[in-house]
Amino acid sequence: MIHNFNAGPSILPNEVFREAADAILNFNNTGLSILELGHRTPVFTAVMDEARSLAKELMNLDDDHKVLFLHGGASTQFMQVPMNLLDLKDTASYADTGVWSSKAIKEAKLFGKIDVVCSSKERNYRFIPKDFAVPNDAKYLHITTNNTIYGSQWQSIPTTSNVLVADMSSDILSRNIDFNSFGLIYAGAQKNIGAAGVSLVVINEQILGKTKRPIPTIMDYRNHIAEGSMLNTPPVFAVYVCLLTLRWLKKLGGLSAIEKINNEKAALLYNALDSNDLFQTHVVKEDRSKMNVCFTMKNSDHEQLFQDFAKENGVIGIKGHRLSGGFRASLYNALPLSSVEYLVELMQSFSQKHG
Repeated sequence: MIHNFNAGPSILPNEVFREAADAILNFNNTGLSILELGHRTPVFTAVMDEARSLAKELMNLDDDHKVLFLHGGASTQFMQVPMNLLDLKDTASYADTGVWSSKAIKEAKLFGKIDVVCSSKERNYRFIPKDFAVPNDAKYLHITTNNTIYGSQWQSIPTTSNVLVADMSSDILSRNIDFNSFGLIYAGAQKNIGAAGVSLVVINEQILGKTKRPIPTIMDYRNHIAEGSMLNTPPVFAVYVCLLTLRWLKKLGGLSAIEKINNEKAALLYNALDSNDLFQTHVVKEDRSKMNVCFTMKNSDHEQLFQDFAKENGVIGIKGHRLSGGFRASLYNALPLSSVEYLVELMQSFSQKHG
């Protein structure tokens, strides 16, 4: 059996794989593959409508918040957000808490003035800043809720009178929070909610239309809202996989249910790391990510040994990012608790042999 801890594209529920595979051959007994459906036919528009509706239901969104499924991944949103919300003479505030937030800052600087109100870069992104102020005139505050590479996470969402924008690519729908408090949320689907190739974007439409700059048709959120995510040909199969995953999440009991499971998985693995003399974590305890558990060996000579040991025993995807090194176990929604239990047993077995 394979235990998949990949950081993304990542594990999906088995029932999603089965239904998606069936749809490739014969979607809903139409005799057509999901890959060849006309995207404006009633058969597919029903898929898009249900996916958007389910996301809205699971996030308990109000009427002002609109759900979109768009091309381009989170990296496209790095530019699309300031393009829609920021004029050249305006200022936006950004929190620099990891590699992806720094990339968002770089892109936003092309569209206006950027004020980095807090940063943990000097300590290698191993904590979430707590003591910072956001200027009243900032058009928005941008945060990246989970640091995928170094393994930190905003456990408490900052309260601000400014429009709050968040990249939630690696922890979207993993916990129950007040999504209505955000002006805009974006997330690549390939970690918690589906297949690579589509992004979930949630926007309070009241924040749009405030800038003076001309926005290309395909980059203007208002056009995507008006067309129900069908302004151009959507990534049909990726949206369908999202729908299947959202159905699975609802059947499981929604965000409260998955949050309980995710908390259990994270607690089990962190407790094992804290009690094992061979391993160490670097993120401060109160800011540890419950999605991406990053750790190293106290003796670097053991790292390749443990990497090989894990692979030989069916554990894949735990090699750390090239920037952080060490190991990273991603505990996304679809990863079962049994896989975390298995990894903990392997760590204990390795420790008995090499400790």
